[in-house]
Amino acid sequence: MQVEEPQGNPAVNRFVPGKLDYLYNQFADLLAGKVASGELTMHSKLPGEADLARQYGVSLGTARKATSLLRQRGIVTTLRSKGTFVVARPTDSTPPAAT
Repeated sequence: MQVEEPQGNPAVNRFVPGKLDYLYNQFADLLAGKVASGELTMHSKLPGEADLARQYGVSLGTARKATSLLRQRGIVTTLRSKGTFVVARPTDSTPPAAT
């Protein structure tokens, strides 16, 4: 039996439904990985939370919680009426996602 891949962004396939971790932690880790790899560069603006949710096929609440975790880790900052921006690369000393 062949499994059809979901339509839309292939990044959705990076989430592991059976993993013992909340989806927002997985999503925050995915975004932190994009910062670490340089795909999201310093001072670059992240898409809005609604756009992130739509692009990655997650709920708005999941996108909000993930960006909140990135703020707590010091990877991004949010400026009111401006957006969310990358301010640091994740390091080994970056606190891991809470479970």
